[in-house]
Amino acid sequence: MGKFIVETLVRVEFEDRLLSHLERVITTKLRRNESFTFSWKDDISIGGGRTTIWLHPNSNILYKFHGSRTPHINRAWVQALTLTAAGPQGLHVVPEPADTWPEAETREPMRFDMASDSDEEPPSHGPVIVTSEKPADI
Repeated sequence: MGKFIVETLVRVEFEDRLLSHLERVITTKLRRNESFTFSWKDDISIGGGRTTIWLHPNSNILYKFHGSRTPHINRAWVQALTLTAAGPQGLHVVPEPADTWPEAETREPMRFDMASDSDEEPPSHGPVIVTSEKPADI
């Protein structure tokens, strides 16, 4: 569980995956000098209820992740969270939608053939420069 800490007033734990998505949304809005509210439901272990904070470009925020790896970012979830942040209720956690963005294209690794010093024909993939001399003017 990662920690979301604002100033010295608020400390709340979110799963690292959710916290990574919140970080992107919050950072983007603050970078644009946008202020907004952020609300979440409190765990029953601390009495339940709901907490709302006001975030502004001068807020001191710390994102402390439990794990060392950044999780895969679901762009559809970032977009859904961003839409809530722009609404009248402010940013709040919504369920993660299916990732509708295409995965990175998989390609075969590139293969390079090294030119030899022999008089053999160059590989069929194109010319191979074996000298750095300037060609003679024709």
